[in-house]
Amino acid sequence: MTARRIVLIVLDGIGDRPHPALGGATPLSAARTPVLDRFAREGVTGIMDTIAPGIRPGSDTSHLALLGYPPEECYTGRGPLEAEGSGIRMLPGMIGFRANYATVGPDGAVTDRRAGRIQGTAPLSKAIEVGVDLSPFGVSFRFVSGAGHRAALALKGPGLGDGVSSNDPKHEGIPPIPFASTTDRPEDEKTAAVLNEFVRQARPILLEHPLNRERQSRGLHPANEVLLRGAGLMGNFEPFEERYGLRGAVVSAATLITGIGKVVGLETISVEGATGSLDSNIEGKVRAAGEALADRGFVLLNIKGADESGHDGKPEQKRDFIERIDGALEPLLALDETVIAICGDHSTPCVVKDHSADPVPVLIHGEGVRPDRVESYDEFACAEGGLHRIRGRDLLPILMDLIGKAHKYGA
Repeated sequence: MTARRIVLIVLDGIGDRPHPALGGATPLSAARTPVLDRFAREGVTGIMDTIAPGIRPGSDTSHLALLGYPPEECYTGRGPLEAEGSGIRMLPGMIGFRANYATVGPDGAVTDRRAGRIQGTAPLSKAIEVGVDLSPFGVSFRFVSGAGHRAALALKGPGLGDGVSSNDPKHEGIPPIPFASTTDRPEDEKTAAVLNEFVRQARPILLEHPLNRERQSRGLHPANEVLLRGAGLMGNFEPFEERYGLRGAVVSAATLITGIGKVVGLETISVEGATGSLDSNIEGKVRAAGEALADRGFVLLNIKGADESGHDGKPEQKRDFIERIDGALEPLLALDETVIAICGDHSTPCVVKDHSADPVPVLIHGEGVRPDRVESYDEFACAEGGLHRIRGRDLLPILMDLIGKAHKYGA
């Protein structure tokens, strides 16, 4: 029997490096994962460079590659994708930015780039949309909250460019950096001026907002600064259904991944309680992914919490969250006529607290798969698997072949 559907499960930031707190194990290899191990034992495994060996992937470029859209051909920056995921309709020619709500101290230096991982920032974003006026530049904008401390900005108007720097210092203890053009083009110089004016006007709005006053009264970090980065010009993407002949959906709490799904034409499936963090409703997301297969041939399921623990340098927390993921995935073992691929989009080692170029473990399970001898799913075991070492762009063609939709090359 040939399978007819695909589920691609991306365990965001799952890869790691040996950690002394775990006796030299990675969080994945230290975790108790009977479900993932069964998927591995019954399937074929390997390791994967989502972009290429030695390249540190972003979540944006890696997901594009996993969906078969080579980022070197179609990637213009994370901002437009983040904006789409936040609910902003991005049209070709608009400029998009990803944003963080951050905390700046009395001395003007950033004290927390994520404002204490604040939640519920929609009132702040609405106040900025209402209160900031960019009309003297002939520019209109949308500013919308994403998950947690994240938000997105989209600019629309004549003479705008995406060749601008970020105001994000990347580290605490440093003041936000004024925006500047990275080229000598007048459109980029105009955009830098627009952004400097945007954050200048936003600061007093945030400072006086009741939400921030209430946070300060409780000793919490106020969200009193907007950090913008990832500038990009919105382009055109070939629809996924036209590219592969499959109607698809995306289940994700991360606005970036939702945005990538939207720009390629994957239907967004929302799940109550899905946060993109450690408290996410993983079980609900898995259930929604299974239900979406009733009338779709492809589902992308992103589960993000492990990445957060990697960025925070907490190996035990990452291990424990992986065990939560494992239990939640068990219902997918009962799916028939379905090929399931499970992988990371990048490694986020706890010792690095950022993405690294380490390859991620990958497995494929379902009808037609030729099992190898690997019996567990982790960075060490999968390195000995039958898929060997592949690139992210190789994965979907392999899956398409397993469901009988690959095209012959040649006569």
